[in-house]
This record gives sequence, C-alpha cells and structure tokens, in this order.
Amino acid sequence: MQSIPLKRTRTQIQVNEFIRSVYNWMAIGLGITGFVAYFISNSETMMRFIFGNQIIFFGLIIGELALVFSISARVQKMQASTATSLFVLYAALNGATLSAIFLIYTRSSITSTFFICAATFVASSIFGMVTKRDLTSMGQFMFMGLIGIVIASVVNLFIRSSGMSLIVSYIGVIVFVGLTAYDTQKLKTMALSQPDGLDGGTIRKGAILGALTLYLDFINLFLMLLRILGSRD
Repeated sequence: MQSIPLKRTRTQIQVNEFIRSVYNWMAIGLGITGFVAYFISNSETMMRFIFGNQIIFFGLIIGELALVFSISARVQKMQASTATSLFVLYAALNGATLSAIFLIYTRSSITSTFFICAATFVASSIFGMVTKRDLTSMGQFMFMGLIGIVIASVVNLFIRSSGMSLIVSYIGVIVFVGLTAYDTQKLKTMALSQPDGLDGGTIRKGAILGALTLYLDFINLFLMLLRILGSRD
C-alpha cells in the first residue's frame, strides 16, 4: 500500500530536479549572453571588428544557426559534455551579435525591458507548468504564427516599414508568450515520461535541449518587447 505514494514522491522529485536543471542551464546561457553582449558593447575595437565587417557578422549568424540545428537534431548522439559546450558557445556567439542593441537602444530601456520580459516569461512558464489544459493545439498554432513572423520579417527587410515592424513585434510577443507556456508544459511531460534509472549524461542532454528551447523563447520575447518599449539613442 505504501509503494504507490513512494513511487509518486520519487517521480515528483525526478521531475523537480530535471526542471530545475533546465532552468539553471537556461539562466547560465542568459548570463553568458548578457555578459558577452555588455563586454563587447564597451569595446569599440570589438564592435568595429564584428559590425564593421559583414563577413564576420554573417559568419557569426551562420555559426549560431548551425549550433542550434546541431544541438536540436543530434543532442542524443553527443556526449553530455559536448552538448553543454555547444550550448555555452551558442550563448556566447549570440551575446556577440546581440551587443548591437546597445548601439540602438538606451541602456536604461534595455534594463527595464529585460525585467519586464523576465516577469512575463516567468508568468507564462508557471502557467504552462500548472495548467491542466493540453496546450499542444495552442503550440501548433503559435508555431504557425512564428513562421508568419519570419516571413513578414524577411519581407520587411526590403520594404522597411516601421508600421509592419511594430505589428510583427506585437504579434511576436503573443507568439513567444504562448510558446513559452507550451514548451514548459512539454518539458514537464518529458520529465514525467522519463524511465527510472537513466544515467546522468542522458538527463543532462535532455536538460540542455530544454534549456536551449526556453532560452530561445526568452531571447525572442525580449527582442520583440524591446522593439515596442525600447527608447532609441
């Protein structure tokens, strides 16, 4: 009679440990990105090196995309240490490219927008964690919205409409708030479905993949909010 409660307790502990690991790695990634972005923004030499040379800048962008696809598609075939190193490298490269925001927006507005983004992200993530509603259909709808945002953003590169940019940003906030809730619920489901006896390396790789997913949600939500709330220099 005692085995079922004990099993439930053990399962809940495993879920909590996995989710905690995901958020810890996400926080580490954000910390690295913030540090690198701030450091580079205070170095005129580095800013000129990255943004004064299109080959370097677009090389960094391509490198970031390659790392995201590599981690997402091949994480189960990697060593846990490799997956962790690639995630840290991605966070650093993203910090290098995101240092451009310090050229566009005031530091006070970047700081205030970050805290607004953090509060919004936490609220969305908590909702995804505690809701009993299946968010799969919402997640699919938000993914379609994400595709629309990408297409609209590419089109706007040519027409350069400030109005379209603002509309895309507002829609982007809604999309990434929804994706944050959906991805959080998906991580919780993944944690609950993990079999007993998994080795630490496998659990670490799952945590890194989850951290990358939430990291991307946070960064994109932050950028969308910054376009709406940020004060330009």
